[in-house]
Amino acid sequence: MRLCAWYLYGEKRRGYALNPVANFHLQNGATMWRLNWRADTSPRGVANSCGIMVNYRYFLNETSKNSARYLQNKVIAASDQVLGFVSQFQKASKL
Repeated sequence: MRLCAWYLYGEKRRGYALNPVANFHLQNGATMWRLNWRADTSPRGVANSCGIMVNYRYFLNETSKNSARYLQNKVIAASDQVLGFVSQFQKASKL
């Protein structure tokens, strides 16, 4: 879960999320909301993402602000759960 959070939140291409689905939702003002363990246990889901899925949440009163912050400053809006996993990953990997 920590590695997945880091991949989605921390791995970048030209400052934007490396994952194309994450990049799409973040450009549109979503918040990276929740990681779900064993959310897709199909053979394809396990092969592609170890069964982990992410939810993006759109808070309508924040989408414009989130989109602008992401596109202009490359800041990702994320929940405490996601940020907690990112922090745990950084501590464990000494990034």
